[in-house]
Amino acid sequence: MASTRNREDTAALLLAAVGEVLARDGFGGIGVNAIARQAGVDKVLIYRYFGGLPGLVTAWSASGRFWPDLTELLGADGGASLRARPLAERYGLFFDHFIDQLRQRPLTIEILAAEIAERTELTVVLETERERWGEQAFTMLGGSDIEQVPELRHVTLLLVAGVQYLLVRARTIRVFGGVQLQSDDDWNQIKASIRAMATRMLPS
Repeated sequence: MASTRNREDTAALLLAAVGEVLARDGFGGIGVNAIARQAGVDKVLIYRYFGGLPGLVTAWSASGRFWPDLTELLGADGGASLRARPLAERYGLFFDHFIDQLRQRPLTIEILAAEIAERTELTVVLETERERWGEQAFTMLGGSDIEQVPELRHVTLLLVAGVQYLLVRARTIRVFGGVQLQSDDDWNQIKASIRAMATRMLPS
């Protein structure tokens, strides 16, 4: 039991160190030596527990530290209670939670900005995890219901991308298109607009 606990504790230290190194040094500074040093453990444990740096970054991404975990967006029951609601309501609630969770992750926003300028083996890992997350979210929201509106996939893509773009721009500018990017009220208006659009666009 102690060995299992030690492994869990060490893995947690390494996962935390990924975010700390990224926040401090960016993608250019991330590596097994830097992460092991930050975590205060031997770098061999990165290979033993995660198979190497890409495996560690994959685990970090899937842990909810980088991208919102689906339970944070859809509920601990895997979206079952959400699927009991009308599709338009599901859609609006998903974006409510998505916006709130991303706004609480300044490191994620910094990584999104860095990805625009540089593509590396590690950004590909994060990109792959986001794609997997997107397909899971689609299914958990109710894929067959959503497929009744063929254009919804591309509309959703534009909304997800738009939210990310505004949050990336909010790092350096105050206002975009008349929207105050640091204002809770203005973000609440964006969420209300998405809900209104969903009500008009989606079948009841």
